[in-house]
Amino acid sequence: MEQRFPSLLLENAVNELSTLPGVGRKTALRLALYMLRQDVGSVERFASSLVDLRKDVKYCKVCHNICDDEVCSICGDSNRDHSIVCVVENIREVMAIENTGQFRGIYHVLGGIISPIDGIGPADLQIDSLVNRVAEGSIKEVVLALSTTMEGDTTNFFIHRKLMPYEIKVSVIARGVSIGDEIEYADEVTLGRSILNRTSFNDSIKI
Repeated sequence: MEQRFPSLLLENAVNELSTLPGVGRKTALRLALYMLRQDVGSVERFASSLVDLRKDVKYCKVCHNICDDEVCSICGDSNRDHSIVCVVENIREVMAIENTGQFRGIYHVLGGIISPIDGIGPADLQIDSLVNRVAEGSIKEVVLALSTTMEGDTTNFFIHRKLMPYEIKVSVIARGVSIGDEIEYADEVTLGRSILNRTSFNDSIKI
């Protein structure tokens, strides 16, 4: 049975909230009613923060991480090892790895992984910009820290082949992260050990 709303404004709010990932209409209604109980100032600050996020957030021109300036704080940190680049699928994985405190290099955010079934090919990702960074000559190691799924492994192999002309080390995180696991959901201890115990990509494909 179609749900009826006493207010078109409430219905509009529920419709918008239910477009968020993992939010069904019942949860959207609960959130909308919660907002309705808050003072106007609180709701305005909440809405303003989302608008500001969408309008003003930037993507680092070096690694494609999100930031407030042209270059993110990680790429701009002279105390980090800029010769080691950790390649990740998305921004959530940068946050997950940073929370381990075990990696002191810098990152490269692909913006996804190769997935033909989803219509995502190499040209849709930030792979060429990674190759360009390596071609500049200051990078000694690329750590592939993608999810241990078929799509992640396919992307690892593609990147490895693109980087073969360059004399750099290409490694992958240790399989402390189980096959099929998403990096962002791994616990910090396991993820930290996987980064520290990374292995050569060539050795990994012989397994």
